[in-house]
Amino acid sequence: MRVLGVDPGLTRCGIAVVDGAAGRRVTAVAVDVIRTPVDDSLAVRLLKVADGVEDWLDRHKPDVVAIERVFSQHNVRTAMGTAQAAGVVALAAARRGLPVEFHTPSEVKAAVTGSGRADKAQVTTMVTRLLGLATAPKPADAADALALAICHLWRAPVRNRLAEAEARAAELARKHRARLAAARKTQA
Repeated sequence: MRVLGVDPGLTRCGIAVVDGAAGRRVTAVAVDVIRTPVDDSLAVRLLKVADGVEDWLDRHKPDVVAIERVFSQHNVRTAMGTAQAAGVVALAAARRGLPVEFHTPSEVKAAVTGSGRADKAQVTTMVTRLLGLATAPKPADAADALALAICHLWRAPVRNRLAEAEARAAELARKHRARLAAARKTQA
């Protein structure tokens, strides 16, 4: 499976492609940061992010896009820009019929380091080790994009099995309620 991982942002949007599967070695295909000038208008910055992401989608042809879920931040303006950038990425993927999954920062940290409270340096160190990179990806946004892709590769199969089990359980519960209702009718 090929995953495009995106650490959304307006000034720096980390973007990476990783190949792999659950329980298998992961391989970095490409990593970079899409940058936009802070003096450009919001619309132009979002357009530059969209253009960069669309280029990556066309060039690398991922199977799925994993985006960091915008988590509450103290700076509302920063959170809004990050959320808007994430929306642009999700839209570009949806236009191509690609599934989009969102992962929280703590999910990503736990997947690659074993701790949902890991700092950026720990995430970068583990991403470098897991992918067998000669040097650590810089800036941190690039490492975070790689971590998102790895997180998705490792967590998606578990999520899918859990969703299937929940659907089966809901169907069994529905059938059981129907049998109980039918039994009550025959007793009445």
